[in-house]
Amino acid sequence: MDGARLLDPVAPVTDDPAPDRAEALAADRALVDAVLGNERGAFERLVRQYQGLCFHVINRMVRHPDDTRELCQDAFLRVHKYLHQYRGESSLQGWIGQVAYSVAKRHLERKRIPIQEAADPDAHQALLENAGDGFDLEASTVDEESARCLHAEIGKLPPLQRTVLTLYHLDEVPIAEIAAMTGLAEGTIKSHLFRSRQRLRQALEARMGVAA
Repeated sequence: MDGARLLDPVAPVTDDPAPDRAEALAADRALVDAVLGNERGAFERLVRQYQGLCFHVINRMVRHPDDTRELCQDAFLRVHKYLHQYRGESSLQGWIGQVAYSVAKRHLERKRIPIQEAADPDAHQALLENAGDGFDLEASTVDEESARCLHAEIGKLPPLQRTVLTLYHLDEVPIAEIAAMTGLAEGTIKSHLFRSRQRLRQALEARMGVAA
């Protein structure tokens, strides 16, 4: 595989999604079948389509460029090796995201880096009938300084919360797919989002001297 093309961080996460879920799953299944059938260029198409997602997930978890590149290569080698296990019941994006997340998580575990805070992530479950808490990340970055502060504070979040937050708010990945990628319950994902936004709100208020 061409490393430079494989790890282009500005590559799109996916092509424009099909309007119908069945249609999208059928397209995923067709791509997988092409790869498994050794169709010329099929695996390269898969890599181009999902290299951005893989890079984003791993980079947000490990925050180290050299490690990210190596782990992305490892993730796609694992995708190629285990693609026959994809059943087509969920999106290919979610399945590949799960591989990327697992590779990054194992890397952090080997380095004994905690991926989340010690507190129980379900502590706020009663508050989380939905993912919203009134904190608008986009509205909180009204100028260059506030945007810089926000990204600095996001970088301080534990790996799991940082990844969940950016997947949901920046990549617009649905909670159900984030749950599939991480193996966490949807309620736990919502709890992480709630706690992360609360932490960012407090940090921005302290740094900017105004209510975020």
